[in-house]
Order: sequence, then structure tokens, then C-alpha cells
Amino acid sequence: MTLTTHQKNIASVIHLSALSKYIFPFGNFIMPLIFWTMNKDKSEFIDEHGKACLNFQLSIFLYLVVISCLSIPLFLFGVFHSFDFPDFWFGYDFDFHLSRNDSFNVILFTILIGMLALAAIILEIVFIIIATTKANQGELYKYPITIKFIR
Repeated sequence: MTLTTHQKNIASVIHLSALSKYIFPFGNFIMPLIFWTMNKDKSEFIDEHGKACLNFQLSIFLYLVVISCLSIPLFLFGVFHSFDFPDFWFGYDFDFHLSRNDSFNVILFTILIGMLALAAIILEIVFIIIATTKANQGELYKYPITIKFIR
């Protein structure tokens, strides 16, 4: 299969367009989807890169949702437990007996989860740059930790 410079450029733009999420919400889904759907019938190379990009963006979104679902309740529990609410805690028969040190551990764990989310965002940018470079060189790139939503 002979690839033209135009096909390589379109595949590269598909990957780079995922960074548009830093300009407007959900740009990481909308822009690659627009470029991919307009060009997927023109080349199998473009089609594969478009699927890879969208699958990676959907996977990262899912991972960040899971991290948020873990982090937010732990953080709120840690913050609210550090205050004294005797009427609330005893009035509803909750059986929480955490010390102030345990609340600190919950907040520390939440901060660590936040750092994990930050690492995921940084790795996302790095992987997008690598994928863009590979597409520009005419190679297929398989994003790591990607769930295949679109086959």
C-alpha cells in the first residue's frame, strides 16, 4: 500500500485534533470524529488512525471517570469527617469511628489519586504526540491501555 503525503497529513491531524479539548469541551471527541468521518473512506490508513485515536480518547475518558468516582467520595468523606458533627453522626446512627489521622490518610489517598489523574493527562499528551509522529512517518500506532470501542 503506497501512502501519499496527504493521507499521512490527515492521519496526523486526526491525532493532533484530540488536543482541541484544551480549547473547547469534548473537542477530543468532536474534532477527530469530524476528520475521521470525512476521510475514512479515502484510505484504510486514515480509517485505522481515526479508530485508534477515538478508541484512545474514549478509554482515557473512561479511566478518568473511574478515578473521579473513587476520588470524590473519599475526599468528601475525609473533609467532612475532620469536622465535628455530633448531631449528624449520632442522630442518624452512623457507626464511623475514624481518628483524625484516618481522615488525613483519606485525604492523602485522594491526593495520590489526583496525581494519578494528572499522570494520565500527561501520558495522554505524550501518546498523542507519538501517534502523530508515527502517522506522519506512515506507520500505524497502537495506543497503550486502549479499549477497542470502535472496531
